[in-house]
Amino acid sequence: MRSVTYSMGVSLDGYIVGPDGTFGWSAPDEEVFRFVTDEIRGVGVHLMGRRLYETMLYWETADQDPSLDASMREWTALWKPLPKVVFSTTLSSVRGNARLLSGGLAEEIERLRAEPGEGDIAIGGATLAAEAARLGLIDEYRARVHPVLVGGGIPFHPHHERLVNLELVETRTFSSGVVHLHHRVTHPTAGGT
Repeated sequence: MRSVTYSMGVSLDGYIVGPDGTFGWSAPDEEVFRFVTDEIRGVGVHLMGRRLYETMLYWETADQDPSLDASMREWTALWKPLPKVVFSTTLSSVRGNARLLSGGLAEEIERLRAEPGEGDIAIGGATLAAEAARLGLIDEYRARVHPVLVGGGIPFHPHHERLVNLELVETRTFSSGVVHLHHRVTHPTAGGT
């Protein structure tokens, strides 16, 4: 069965976006960018909310930019054909290899798990990941912890008052001070604290 993974950059105090709505502090250096590119190779479909979709639209045409370096061209070559599912109640259409859904996250994940196919089912965006976590649908958490405190904003981990036991799968420290933490859910629990 395909794993559902949630992977994002996060500040040391637990936020993916700071209180001012920016996330420039999480821009990956070359070493981290290569790591993220390798990670996307293992993804078969990417689920995202509206905000992340709008942020990632850049990559739909990035390959037309002559100043793009080789590593960014490689990322674009992987990202553009990757099937994407965008969950939004406000968008009327999506571009590229994406399709639009307005609800039914649990049903979509179960449908994708049942389909033959390779690669993980990746979830991007804190709001969508919070819903998936609340429903007990995330199998792996992959956080790239940046050495910065932003003091508030959108949290990486949802606050759903539910115990989730995790097993450490991998850690990696990059020269920039970013630390990758990869955990697998071991004993998902429904409800409770």
